[in-house]
Amino acid sequence: MQLAVAQLANHLQKGLRPLYTLHGDEPLLLQEAADAIRAAARAQGYTERSVHTVAGAHFDWSAVLAAGSSLSLFADKQVVEVRIPSGKPGKDGSAALQQLAANAAGDDSTLTLVLLPRLDKQTRSGAWFGALDGAGVTVQLDVIERAALPQWIAQRLAAQGQRVAPGEAGQHALAFFADRVEGNLLAAHQEITKLGLLYPAGELSAEQIEAAVLNVARYDVFKLSEAILGGQRARVQRMLDGLRAEGEAEARVHYAVAEEIRALKRVKDALAAGRPLPMALREQRIWGLRERVFERVLPRLTEMQLANLLHAAHQVDGIVKGLKHPGWPQDGWQALHRLAQGLCAACSGAVARR
Repeated sequence: MQLAVAQLANHLQKGLRPLYTLHGDEPLLLQEAADAIRAAARAQGYTERSVHTVAGAHFDWSAVLAAGSSLSLFADKQVVEVRIPSGKPGKDGSAALQQLAANAAGDDSTLTLVLLPRLDKQTRSGAWFGALDGAGVTVQLDVIERAALPQWIAQRLAAQGQRVAPGEAGQHALAFFADRVEGNLLAAHQEITKLGLLYPAGELSAEQIEAAVLNVARYDVFKLSEAILGGQRARVQRMLDGLRAEGEAEARVHYAVAEEIRALKRVKDALAAGRPLPMALREQRIWGLRERVFERVLPRLTEMQLANLLHAAHQVDGIVKGLKHPGWPQDGWQALHRLAQGLCAACSGAVARR
C-alpha cells in the first residue's frame, strides 16, 4: 500500500502495519518518517530494535531473516530495520526481501522497516519491491523542489507557532530564507529550529530572519539546468557562484549546461523531421518537470538560436580544458557564466513572448 508522507502521522495513530518501506533521497524527510514509525512502535510495546545495513555483494541475508524470527528474553516485540544504501539488494537480497514480506503477514511481534534511496520506475516494478508494497506500507519521500521550498518553510514555522509578515514583505522573507538553504533541507530544518529558540511565537520580521539565517545553500549541478531552462537569471548567477565556491569541477558544470543545449537541439530536429512533440520528448528520455519546461520553451526557440548555443558550448568545452577562443573569457568559470546566461536569456525570452 502506497502512502503519501503527509498521511503518515494519521496512519500511525490508527495502528501499525508489520512492514514499512521508505524510499527517497532527502535525508531529513527519511529520518523524520523513520523516527515517527519507531516512536509509534515504542508506544505499542516494540522495545527491541536491530539494525542491518546491506553493504557489498556478499552480505549475509540469513542474519536478517533470522532476526525477524527470534526475540530476546526481555522483549515481546521488536523492530527489525534493514538499510539498503545502494537501493540494489541483488539476487539474494531480492529473494530475502520477498521472504520478509511473506513472513510479515500475521506476525504482530516483529515490525520490519526497510530504508532505501530514491528508486527509479524500473526498480519499483521489480518483484522484491512489489512484494514489500503488497505486504505493507511504502512511503516515497520526494525532494522539496525549489519552487515549493518557501511554502515548506512557512509550514514548518507555523508548526512551532511562528509566521512571516503578510503580503509581499513575508513572501520576500521566505524567498530570502529559501535562497540561503536551497538544496540543503537538513540545514533548513536547523535554521527553522534556531528561529524557534531565538524568538517567541508570533510574527517574524524580515530583519529577524535575515539576521538569524546563515547562507548554508548546497547547490546541485543538475538543479542548475532547471534554473537555466526556467529563465531564472539571478538564481543561475547565484548557483554558479555557489558551485565554484564549493569546488565543483568546471567540466561537470559544462556537461550539465551543454547537455541541455544538445537535448533541446535533438528535440527541435525531431520536430523539424515531423515527429510529434510528445514522441520526440519520450525518445530523448525527457520526463516530468523537465518535459513541461521543454514543452514551454521549445516552440519559441529558433533553430539558429540553438545552433549558435551549440557552437558556444563547443567553444566553452575547450576553454574549461585550457584552450583559448577569441571573444571569450580565458577563465573557465567566466565562460560558463556567459554560456549559461546565454541559454537562460533565450529561455527567458521564450517564456516572455508567449
